[in-house]
Amino acid sequence: MAQTKTDPNYKVLSENRRARYDYAIEDDLECGIILQGSEVKSLRENSANIAESYAAVDQGELWLVNSYIAPYERAMFKHEERRRRKLLVSRKELAKLWNETQRKGMTLVPLVLYFNHKGICKIKIGIAKGKKNHDKRESDAKRDWGRQKARLLRQNS
Repeated sequence: MAQTKTDPNYKVLSENRRARYDYAIEDDLECGIILQGSEVKSLRENSANIAESYAAVDQGELWLVNSYIAPYERAMFKHEERRRRKLLVSRKELAKLWNETQRKGMTLVPLVLYFNHKGICKIKIGIAKGKKNHDKRESDAKRDWGRQKARLLRQNS
């Protein structure tokens, strides 16, 4: 996701910041997403939320469940806000995702919904394992220590 700031097409629409706190992300994968016309126009107006959503492999297909795209007011044919949206991955990647979720007990968490440099809507899915409370406290302590260390280095230099 290291894109230049001057790229007019690249735009982050929605980010699931809580996912990195609640889950240990082991791997991530960029997927395409099948959208209706009014959904694309609504996304161009920057109105989406993937915070409560998740991805699931169902009957040989990958689905994004419970994601929210606000209705587009000027659309002739309105879309359903919280419908299941099909995600586009290769068969090899789909088999890997199925293996991770069914056999290893991992979870598929959406991390970022964005328009790439070509102006195409993509979603980044993380293959994650849930953190326990002591893991969350440990990551908080590491983050706090990193802040203190940076503060001390700034004061000494």
